[in-house]
Amino acid sequence: MSRTATEARHGKAEGLDTLSSAEILVLLASGQQAAAKAVDHANPAIAKAADLVAAALKSGGKVVYAGAGSAGLVAMADAMELPGTYGIPPERIAILFAGGVPTIADLPGGPEDDASLGERDADIIEAADCVICVSASGSTPYTVAVAETAKRRGAKLVAMANNAGAKLFEGADAAILLETPPEVVAGSTRMGAATAQKIAFNMLSTLAAVKLGHVHDGHMVNLRADNGKLRIRAARMVADIAGIGFDEARAWVEVAEGSVKVAVLLAAGAADVEAAKTLLARSGDVLRVALAELQASKSSMKRA
Repeated sequence: MSRTATEARHGKAEGLDTLSSAEILVLLASGQQAAAKAVDHANPAIAKAADLVAAALKSGGKVVYAGAGSAGLVAMADAMELPGTYGIPPERIAILFAGGVPTIADLPGGPEDDASLGERDADIIEAADCVICVSASGSTPYTVAVAETAKRRGAKLVAMANNAGAKLFEGADAAILLETPPEVVAGSTRMGAATAQKIAFNMLSTLAAVKLGHVHDGHMVNLRADNGKLRIRAARMVADIAGIGFDEARAWVEVAEGSVKVAVLLAAGAADVEAAKTLLARSGDVLRVALAELQASKSSMKRA
């Protein structure tokens, strides 16, 4: 018998290889769907983790993602999306991956057993940081070593694992338990376990972005508009939020050098780019607060 749920055998897997393609796919899909439901129970821990991530970024710290194998790849994907999607400066995001970021389609398993490698990689961690460590088993030596180093250095620790009582949870400031059922292919945690991890990471980083003021009415207003598609998206956001036409919005985006928040404030009546930036600075970079201050100022001037 397996000691961990992520290594256990699925109850419907017997004879899997004798089934038709359609039957196998139904079973695989049901496994993914059951894994996704496991995230529902982790909402309180994910909310706490988002608070820790937002606080670290507000205070000048980094967010450090750490993992190995499939779990590490899921973490890496979330980390790499943050600069473009929410404008988080790349230097405020760090990725620790056992054996280094792979450049070919091969993930050697040996580095994940190397605790000393985890300790060395974790040398970048500082007290102001928030460290997110993920492991399906919750016992991967590399990832556990990173977590232990983070705790020793006074950083905030978010731990994500798919097994209750995981070693990774010891001393964590936020423990995200994703109790996914056994995999249809036993131990293949790139399937259900990774699906739940991906959902949890999506929720965690999006909620952190909301708390940082980078989401307004469902718009990613702090995106880095560095290509044609994203500049068009930026203009559409400005048009929707400011209630103006697309062409006018596009012109404001150009004036604002791609900043959606600045463009919205200009469209709403801010005197110039510097005035808009000052409003954002006073608001803690929250567009809704800056807009409210601008509207209050305009109303005050009218009454005077």
